[in-house]
Amino acid sequence: MITMYVTYAGNADTPFNREHWINVHFPLVLECWGPYGLERLAGFLPQEDGGGLIAIATCVFRDEAAMRTALASPETARVMADVDLVTAVKPQRSLATPL
Repeated sequence: MITMYVTYAGNADTPFNREHWINVHFPLVLECWGPYGLERLAGFLPQEDGGGLIAIATCVFRDEAAMRTALASPETARVMADVDLVTAVKPQRSLATPL
């Protein structure tokens, strides 16, 4: 398994539609990337000022090849278009480092 973190940076004044992110965006991500090997998806929304962090999602894929295939898939355009409905902030991706 491999975990990709998707982070959104900003502050308390940065618009971020939490309801859409949880209730629309997450199901869309699972629909689009599940067939390519996305196994789990979770989100974290810090209380008040998250120290520059608005939200973080963890996307757990079967393996690195599955993650790369999902990101290169045509469905990724739908995922990214929906991000624009959540926030104007561009998410940053990073991979978990094994301990």
